[in-house]
This record gives sequence, structure tokens and C-alpha cells, in this order.
Amino acid sequence: MSQRITTGMNAMETLEILQDADGYYLCNNERDVSQSDFKNRLMPMTTVRVAPFREAAGFFSVEASGGASVHVDLMRKQVSPFERLRIARQTMPRTLLQIACRGANLFGYRHYPENVIRLAVKKFSDYVNVWRVYDFLNHVPNMIPIFEEVQRAKRILMPSICFSTGKEHTDAYYVQKVKEILGVTGPNVIISIKNHSGLGTPKRISDLVVAIQSAYPDIILHYHGCNTDGNDVGRMAAAIIAGVKICDVSDHGYGSVYGQAPALSLIQMLEDYGKKAIGMNIEALVKTSDILRRELKIYEPFESPFRGHDPRVAHYKLTGGAAGSTFEQADKDGFLERMPEIFDEMARIQVELGNWWSSTPGSQILWSTAVNNVLFGRYKKPSLDLKNLLLGRYGPLPFYEPDEWIYEKVLEYQRTDGKKWRQILAEEGGLIKPSAVNLEQKRRQLESELKSSVSDEQLVLYLLHPFDAVSFFKFEAKYGKTWVLLPDVWFRRGGFKTGERITFRDEGGKPHYIEFISCQLEGNTALTTLLVDHTLHKISVEL
Repeated sequence: MSQRITTGMNAMETLEILQDADGYYLCNNERDVSQSDFKNRLMPMTTVRVAPFREAAGFFSVEASGGASVHVDLMRKQVSPFERLRIARQTMPRTLLQIACRGANLFGYRHYPENVIRLAVKKFSDYVNVWRVYDFLNHVPNMIPIFEEVQRAKRILMPSICFSTGKEHTDAYYVQKVKEILGVTGPNVIISIKNHSGLGTPKRISDLVVAIQSAYPDIILHYHGCNTDGNDVGRMAAAIIAGVKICDVSDHGYGSVYGQAPALSLIQMLEDYGKKAIGMNIEALVKTSDILRRELKIYEPFESPFRGHDPRVAHYKLTGGAAGSTFEQADKDGFLERMPEIFDEMARIQVELGNWWSSTPGSQILWSTAVNNVLFGRYKKPSLDLKNLLLGRYGPLPFYEPDEWIYEKVLEYQRTDGKKWRQILAEEGGLIKPSAVNLEQKRRQLESELKSSVSDEQLVLYLLHPFDAVSFFKFEAKYGKTWVLLPDVWFRRGGFKTGERITFRDEGGKPHYIEFISCQLEGNTALTTLLVDHTLHKISVEL
């Protein structure tokens, strides 16, 4: 029972240990908890503070990147996504690092050219041990380039089946989808059940696990859920009792609302069933949460304005990762009081549009369509993404097509050529793979923009999110690696007092200080004088 999995083991050795394990392993999903409950605002120095205890806790893996975090880190000037992984690797050298990848959308919201996908997977695999890969339509061809590159890099591949509820979502459907995946990857993978919104009962999840294992007795299964309704501990326990070997969890001192349910709650529950968490050090687990509980106040401004669990998620099926951002948008744009109405509309349009899965970018399509339908009239202001969905640009709809009147409203919206929806669908429909980009030409463009040489990692981020990557690179060139600041300093509001001195240690433990000498206004410009590690700095910011 003490067989801990570490970075010193190769992929095949790890899979063999999992296969023979008498018990279960846990993945700390720091990334998804940050996304679901705090809008991806977890700073690297918080990770550094808890890293020694996470390392000692004995997790199978820590999901440190992926999903929306790659974009948000750039957009909010927080940290380079590659730097975030380097920090995690440096501070947790024995623990596997995991990443979540949206198939052909990678860490974005649209399909990328295949050569971009392959380069990105290759570079991220320098740090990532486990790749959790899904497609919001469960369209396996969208994931094949990632599958191939992960296996070529000799990393652990975790293909996912997105799970939902409804009459179409049968055990037979999901077993067939597992068969399709294994036909591409071979048997040496971990199959993940991605319960994006925390749907179904514990019995429903247990039945699914039993069905998959009945068809594939040697399969290694992983469960990833969200705790939006407050019941995912029950689903997690049911999955493990039925045979799942790895489960995603959170720390009980941080999150656990829309993201994953807490590890310790699951461990305590399963003890009565004779199931043991392999390799887990409870004392270290508790210490991690003790630290995060104190950190929590730093991130409170980024919590959803709508607090608490919501069992009605079974009706509207909003993914946990989108919960915080959607409520924030509703609050800022003045329609927070209409959220119940929007949720009812989300449930309605999911049935109308084909009852597929509310995972990115599907969750954004469902959310924006529901908001527009409520605010402007049903399908009177469809988004371009909804149009692309109906055109089949993301892949075929898995179960059934929407009614003709929806095609008409969406595809004929703002057309100036007079074409009707059937002609539009016939001429423009289908999954169109983006053309390969000239990588060296893109590198030269970025070098011209930055007026400096460009690394492969910078090139990858530029290919994924061009505008925000350039903005981040220029910010970092001007201000340095600001992520080393304490998170409570980084997110501080209200300014700093003259003479105030801040002391902190970087990720390597080296001490630093910043002293505020003066700040004055000259017209529309703020001039700040700082003493940083014995060096005087003068910074001017146009207000």
C-alpha cells in the first residue's frame, strides 16, 4: 500500500503499478480549482508556499496547467505558462505534473493547425508527465494529433470521455467511445471520465464504471468531476468502489465549491469501505490546507458573486470551470438577477442543439446563446461560434441535429448574399482543418514585434494567443518576473504608502525587499521611486 508513483518511473512502469494497485490514487487538481472557484488567479508563489507539503502528501499528480489557465496567465500578465510549470517542477521534483488539453483547441477556443498542435504538445511535454485530453463533442479525430505527440514524448496519455445525462447518454454509447479511443491509442493509456458539471448520481457513475470495465477488464480508469451540486464526494466514492484507480480532488482549505471535492473528505469516507488512498500522507495533506486557508483571503475578490452549491446544475449543466466567470460577467453587465432565467434557457437550448457536452468551447457556446436569447430574443443574435457549431466546424453532432427553424435563424443571420440555410450548409458545412502555418515566418514576425530573438516556448504561446502573448512578453521585458511578488502584494488594491517596505523570498528562497521612496503626480503621469534590493528604480505610468 505504500507504492508511491514518482517522476523517477517511466510511463509503462507507472501504468503497471496502477493496474496492480489495491486501492486508489489522488490527483490534486490545483489548476481546475483555481479556474472554477477563483477565475484562474492562483499565483505561483502560493504554489511555492505549499509545494513542500504537496510533495510530501504523495499525490499521483498535480494538475498545474491547461484549460483556460494558459490564456489567463498571459492575458492577466501573471506568469508565463511555461514558467509556471518550471516552478512546479522545481518545487515538487518527485510529483507528476498534469495538464488539461481541449483536443484540437489545445488551450484555446478554436481549432489550431496540426503543426501548431504538435509543436505545442512537444514543448509542454518537456515539463508535463500526464496529459488529460478531451473534446467537447467526444469527436476522437480531433484528439489524434495530441495522442500521437504525447505517446511519442513517452508521457502518460489520459484520453477523456466527456460525460453528461439524458436518454442519449447510455453506457453503450460511452463504452463504444472508449473502444474508438483505444483503437487509436492502444491499451497503454488511462481512460478518464470527465464529469464536467458534476452530473448524475453516485449510482449512475458506478454503473458507467462497471460497464466500461466489463467491456475492458484491464482498463485503468480516472474520474474527474466538479462539486457544483455539493455531491461529488458521493460520485467519487462510488467510482472508486466500482474500480476507478485515480480521482481528482481539491484541498479542503481552498475551493471545493465549483471545482473538485476535498481529498480528506473522500479518504475518510472510503475508509469504511476498505479502500485506501495509496501513498497519501494525511499530516502533509492537512498542512497544505492549513496554509491555503490563510492564503484564501488573497483570492476572495475573484470568487463568484453567487456563493454556495447549486443542485440545479443537473438541470442547466454549466461546467464548474465556467461558473465563476459567467456570474462575474452577469454581475458586471447588470443582468445577475436574470441568471435563473438564463439557466432555464441553457437547459432548453442544450436539448434543442443536440444534448452534447458543456465543456470548453461548448460551455461558452451554450452560455452566450442562452444570454443572447434571454436579452435579445431566441436565436435573434447568434454568435459566430454557434454558427460554426451548426456548420459542423467543430465536428459532427453526436446524437441529433437541431430543428430546421434554428438552422434558418442562425445560418441566415446577417447574410447579405441571400443564400438560404440549406445551401449555406451544403456549401460551407463540415469539419475544415486549418492550414499549416509557416512556423519560421511566425517566428520572424514575433522577433520583429519584440525586437529580440524568440525561444520555441515564446513562439508556441504566440501561436496559441498572439495578442495576449505579445502583450505579456513586452510587460515582462519592462517589469521583470513580477510573479515572485507575494500574492497579497500582486493583488493589492489601494496603493502603497511612502516609506513602506515589503520583504519576501523568491521561489529559490533568496530574500528580496522593495521600499517605496515616493510617488507623485505630474499632469496625467504617476512617478514612483522604488528601492529594490539596494537599486533605485523610477517608474512612470500614464494614468
